[in-house]
Amino acid sequence: FPEYDDLYCKYCFVYGHDWAPTSGLEEGISQITSKSRLSPHRLIWNFPLEITFKSTNPSGWPQIVVSVYGPDTFGNDVVRGYGATHVPFSPGHWLMGRRPEYTDPKVVAQGEGREVTRVRSQGLVTISFNIVTKDMKKLGYDSTPSDPSNTPSQSASAGLRPQE
Repeated sequence: FPEYDDLYCKYCFVYGHDWAPTSGLEEGISQITSKSRLSPHRLIWNFPLEITFKSTNPSGWPQIVVSVYGPDTFGNDVVRGYGATHVPFSPGHWLMGRRPEYTDPKVVAQGEGREVTRVRSQGLVTISFNIVTKDMKKLGYDSTPSDPSNTPSQSASAGLRPQE
């Protein structure tokens, strides 16, 4: 978000009917962060998220939705971007990196109703996932990465915002 400073994130998880959170928070808000003189093009939120899901069906695999907010010239908090990505299914460490505003930010994780929305990239949010799975092989799923030394990245593409 090169044009903005003093931003914060709201997050929520979207998941299917067969999924249930067993511990942790399904939604929350980060602290406000500012750019530093040493890194004038980066905003860093050190905001750990912890949630545990259970399911017997991979359909509706959880996604995280991120909304980025910051002050406008009048000091009002306005949305600066939205993004969503699926939570990785393999265990390990993963890296992800008053304008129009959705009334429900979960819409960015759904395809229905977005066909008339035009967006442009405005910034990038990187999310670091540490994934632990249990009993996947017992249920018949192989979630081990094909090359454990080469861990892929997932981008949340949070730099999207509606255009007029």
